[in-house]
Amino acid sequence: MDVLTRWAEVVDAYRVVPRVLVFGYGVMLYHVSVWFMALADPTGSQAAFASTVFGAAAAVFGLYTGTGRKWP
Repeated sequence: MDVLTRWAEVVDAYRVVPRVLVFGYGVMLYHVSVWFMALADPTGSQAAFASTVFGAAAAVFGLYTGTGRKWP
């Protein structure tokens, strides 16, 4: 087994990319919530945007938990 294959197995086993993406989504979710709560009089479009970001968090978490190591 070459070095790149071992490296790929380690990255896949520890799920580095999904963890980074979920962390990044959490940071974005925090910033959107702070932004939305700071609005004095939010419009419907702003509320729809925040609702979409909050609602997509469940899908992102579901995709993260539904995936895993696929190596034989």
